[in-house]
Amino acid sequence: MNLTPFYKQNYEQRLAMLKEKLGLTDVDEALITGKTATLGNQTIENYLMDFSIPEGVAVNFKINGKEKVVPMATEEPSVIAAASNGAKIIAAGGGIQASTTERLMMGQVLMANVQKPVQLTQRLLQYKPEILQTANDAHPSIVKRGGGAKKIRVRKLAHQFISLDIFIDTKEAMGANMINAMLEAVAKLLQVKLGQTSLMAILSNLADECLATATCRIPVKVLTTKQLNGKELAQRIVLASEAAQVDPYRAATHNKGIMNGIDVVVMASGNDWRAIESSVHAYAARDGHYRGLSCWQIENDFLIGNLTLPLPVGFVGGSIKLNQKAQLNHRILQVSTAKELEEVLVSVGLAQNLAALKALVSEGIQRGHMHLQAKSLLLSVGATTAELADAQAKLESAPVMDQQTARQILKELRGENNE
Repeated sequence: MNLTPFYKQNYEQRLAMLKEKLGLTDVDEALITGKTATLGNQTIENYLMDFSIPEGVAVNFKINGKEKVVPMATEEPSVIAAASNGAKIIAAGGGIQASTTERLMMGQVLMANVQKPVQLTQRLLQYKPEILQTANDAHPSIVKRGGGAKKIRVRKLAHQFISLDIFIDTKEAMGANMINAMLEAVAKLLQVKLGQTSLMAILSNLADECLATATCRIPVKVLTTKQLNGKELAQRIVLASEAAQVDPYRAATHNKGIMNGIDVVVMASGNDWRAIESSVHAYAARDGHYRGLSCWQIENDFLIGNLTLPLPVGFVGGSIKLNQKAQLNHRILQVSTAKELEEVLVSVGLAQNLAALKALVSEGIQRGHMHLQAKSLLLSVGATTAELADAQAKLESAPVMDQQTARQILKELRGENNE
C-alpha cells in the first residue's frame, strides 16, 4: 500500500487517499468528518479525526480538608464508581492528607565505552558549576522564574556506561522539551571541554525527586459489611497489601488498579498519562523487585493507608494551553499549581486502591463490574433508556452474561417472536 507522500497532503487529500486505498465507505467518511476539529490538525501529524472518551466526575473526595470534585476521562464503567466509593469510606475517617516533595525532574547525558570511569567522574564533578551554567543558559526564562538546573550526579553503570544526571526545577511545566534542550547543550560542552562524546542526551521519566504522598486513617468500624465485621475486613485488606509486596504478579494488577484512577485524571488534566505510567511502574521496581505501591496496616482500631508516587505532571505548557477542556477541568478540580494537581492524583490512587482491595477480599471484584457490564452490553445491542432497568435486572440474574443473552432478554421484553 503506497501512501507516499501522505504527510505532505492536506486534510481532504489524506482522507481521499485513505478512502481509496482502504475501501472506506461514504458512511465511514461521514463518521470521520463528523468528528474533526481544527485543533487536532494543528496538534498531530496525519490527523484524521477526534476519538472521544467519556468524561465524568468522581465525588466524595476530601483532600487536605477541602472537598474535591474530580474529573475523569475514561471508557471503563467501574473506575468512577470505585473512586467515589473509596473516597466516601476515607472521608468517614477525616479524608486524605496529601503532600509533595520538591519538584525536580532528571535528565541524562549518557556516555558509552568509557575506558577510565573514575577519571571521567572526577572531571565531570570538577565541571559542575560550568555544567549547571551551560544548562541554564540553554533555557534562561525558567531561571528567571526561579527554576533551572539545580544539581548533578554522576553514576557508573555496567558495560562501561557513565550517566551524568542533571536535576532541573521546571516550575509549573512538566518540561520535557526544556530538559532535553538543556541536556543537549551540556553534551556539546562535554565534547568541547573534555573531548567526551555522548551517546545520547534525554530526560528520564523516572522522576523520583518529584514525589507525592497520600495518607488516610479509617476507623475499622466503618468498613463493616453484611458478611464481615470491620476489623476482619481491615485485616484482609492488609494481607492483600502484603501480597502485592512479595509477588510481582499480584503487584502488577494491584498497581494497575491504582493507575486506573490516576491515568484518567491525568488525561482530563491535559497531561501525558504515558509518562506518568512509565514513572510510576519504574518506581515500583526501584529496589530491583517489582512491588505494590500502596501500604495498608492496622494501628489500634484504625486502617492506615499510605501511597507515594512520582508524578511529574505539568500545569502549564505543551498541549495544556491549547486544550480548553483541560483548563476547564483544572477549574473543576480547583487547583492552581502542579503540586496541587499531584496531591489530587495521589489521593485518587489511594481511594481507587482501597475500593479495589475492599471488593477483592469481600464480595469479589466481579459484582460491581458485572452491574456496569450488564448495562454496557444492553446498550450495545440497542436497549432504550425505558427498557434498561428491567433488562439489566434480568441480565444480571442470567446464567451467562453476553450479547446473545442481552438480545434475547430484549426480545422477550418487547414481546418479539423468539426464533
